[in-house]
Amino acid sequence: MCGIVGYIGKRQASPILVEGLSKLEYRGYDSAGVAIIEEDEIKTTKCKGRLLNLEGKLSNDPIKGNIGIGHTRWATHGEPSDKNSHPHSNENESISVVHNGIIENYLQLREWLTSKGYKFVSETDTEVIPHLVDYYYKGDLLKAVMAATSKMEGSYAIGVVCSKEPDKVVAVRKDSPLIVGIGEDEYFIASDIPAVLNHTRNVYLLNDKEFVLMTKDGVKLFNEDGEGINKEVYHVTWNADAAEKGGYEHFMLKEIHEQPKVMRDTMTSRVMLGKNITLDDIKMTKEEIHNINKVYIVACGTAYHAGIVGKYVIEKLARIPVEVDIASEFRYRNPIVDKNTLMIVISQSGETADTLAALREAKSQGARVIAVTNVVGSSVSREADDILYTWAGPEIAVASTKAYETQLVAMYIIGLFFAENKGTLSKEKIEELKAEMLALPEKAEECLKHKEVVQKFASKTYMHKDMFFLGRGLDYAVAMEGSLKLKEISYIHSEAYAGGELKHGPIALIEKGTIVIALATQEDLFEKMVSNIKEVKTRGAKVLALALEGHEDIEKTVDSTIYLPKVNSLFTPLLSVIPLQLYSYYAAVQKGCDVDKPRNLAKSVTVE
Repeated sequence: MCGIVGYIGKRQASPILVEGLSKLEYRGYDSAGVAIIEEDEIKTTKCKGRLLNLEGKLSNDPIKGNIGIGHTRWATHGEPSDKNSHPHSNENESISVVHNGIIENYLQLREWLTSKGYKFVSETDTEVIPHLVDYYYKGDLLKAVMAATSKMEGSYAIGVVCSKEPDKVVAVRKDSPLIVGIGEDEYFIASDIPAVLNHTRNVYLLNDKEFVLMTKDGVKLFNEDGEGINKEVYHVTWNADAAEKGGYEHFMLKEIHEQPKVMRDTMTSRVMLGKNITLDDIKMTKEEIHNINKVYIVACGTAYHAGIVGKYVIEKLARIPVEVDIASEFRYRNPIVDKNTLMIVISQSGETADTLAALREAKSQGARVIAVTNVVGSSVSREADDILYTWAGPEIAVASTKAYETQLVAMYIIGLFFAENKGTLSKEKIEELKAEMLALPEKAEECLKHKEVVQKFASKTYMHKDMFFLGRGLDYAVAMEGSLKLKEISYIHSEAYAGGELKHGPIALIEKGTIVIALATQEDLFEKMVSNIKEVKTRGAKVLALALEGHEDIEKTVDSTIYLPKVNSLFTPLLSVIPLQLYSYYAAVQKGCDVDKPRNLAKSVTVE
C-alpha cells in the first residue's frame, strides 16, 4: 500500500515523480501529492482521488525544480482528503515528508510535540514525522532524520526534503519497502522497482534502518549509528515493457494469460525428469527434513488459499502434519512452535506486514522459515532461513492471478522435495508426478480457450447480488479463491462452502435462480459432489460446473459445464482456478468495475 517516489538530478522533477507514481498505482491509493524544491522553497501540490486529479492541478499550476518527493496514499489514519494526503510538512513548510507504514506511537509523539508548541492540521500519524525532524534539526537533515526515527515505533519508509538544504533527499526504511535507483547523474527512491525502470535498471535494495543521502553528486548509505555502508548494486533483468498491458484490455486479463509461461518459469531448473528436485535457496538436509514434526503455512488473502492447497499436497506427498494459518491471527494465539517446527510463509510482495510479523514470531521461538515470494530482495526473503522464489514477474493488477498460480507450483515443488528426502514416495511415483507437472503449462493454455463459454455465463449472471462456490477436498480450496476473486473485482457477494457442509446450514440460502459454481474435479469425490449439486439444483439453483474430461455425464445435472484436460486430481487446482479467474474478470467488466484497481484494496498490504 502507498507509493513513494523521490528524484534528484538535472531534469524537471514533477513529470518524473508523477510518472513514477503511475507505475505504483497497482499498490492501491486514495490520494496523491508531490513536494518539489523550487528556488529554495518547498512547493506542495496534493489532492484526494486518482493521480489524474494531481496531474490536472500540476498542469494548471506547475512546479519547476530538480528535487522532489511524491506519494500515493492508502488511508489508515484519517479519511481520504486533501489535508490528509501526503506529503506532510512542518509549520513553516521548510521540511516535507512522504511516508509508507504506520507510526504506532504517534499519539504519544503528537501529544509531546503539541506540548512543545507544534500544531497539527491533519488526522494522520505521518504528520508527527516532519515536526519531529524539525525539532531535531540543527543544520544537518540526515542527523535530524536519524534522531527522529530513533523516537518512532512502527513501520516506515520515509523520504524527506528540506528547503534549508535544497540539494539533498534523505530516506530511510524500517519494515516497509524502499529502493534506491542509480541513474546517470540522477538518483531516485521508490517503494518498488517499476517506478524507476524507465530511467535505470540499477538499484540498491535497502535493509531495515538503512539511511540514504542523495545529492546530485551521488548516493551515500548509512546505518543507524551514522556509519557509512557499502552495498552491492542489484541489476534488474526485466524491463518496463513487462509492466505494460501488451494489447490486453486490462492488466488482470494479461496476467491470467501469462499463467502458462510463469508456471514453466517457476518449474525451470527445479523440476526435471530423472533428477532430484533442485532448490538452490533451500539448504535443508535430509536429517532436518526428517526431524520436522509440524509445518505451519502462514499467509494472507489469496496467498492463504495457496497455502490451503499446500496443506493437502504436503500432507499427501510427504506425510507431515500441516496447519494453515491466517498471518494476522497467528502470532496472537500463542502458537506451539519449537526447533522442529517449519514455517512456510507465502507473500507475493514479500512485504506483507502480518506475514512478516508471523515470520519473526516463529523465528523467535526457534522455528525454521521458508519464504515463498515473488520479489527478490524483499523483507520476507531476507529474513527467512530459506527462499523459494516464484518467477511470476511483475503483477500489476491488484487482484492476484499469476502470482497465485506460481505459489501453487511452489507448494507442489516443496511437497515433492520433502517426499524425495523422506522417502514417502517411490522414485517411480515421483517421476510420474513430475511428468504430470511439466505437462501442466500446456494444459493451462487449453483452459484459457474456454474464455468464450465463461464470458457467456458471466453475461447472463453478472447482475446477481449473491453467488455460491462449492467444492470438496482440493476443489474446496480452489472454490475459496474463486469466491474471493469475484468479491475483489466485481463486488458481488459470494461464499465458498465445502459440498458436504451444505446440509448443515448453507442450503437454506438456496432458492430459485441462485447462481452456484461447482467444482467436481476430484475423482474420488466426484459422485459425492454430483449429489451435492443435485441438492442445490432441486431447490432451483443455476449451476456452472467444472469437471475433468471424461465426465460428460455431469451435463445431466447442471446448466453449463467447463471441462478441464485430463490430469491427476492432485494437480487440478492449477487448472480449475483459471476459469474462475476469467469468470470474475468478465463479471467485473460487465458491471463496469475498475478491474485492475478495485475499490478499497491494495496490492501490497504493508501495515497491520
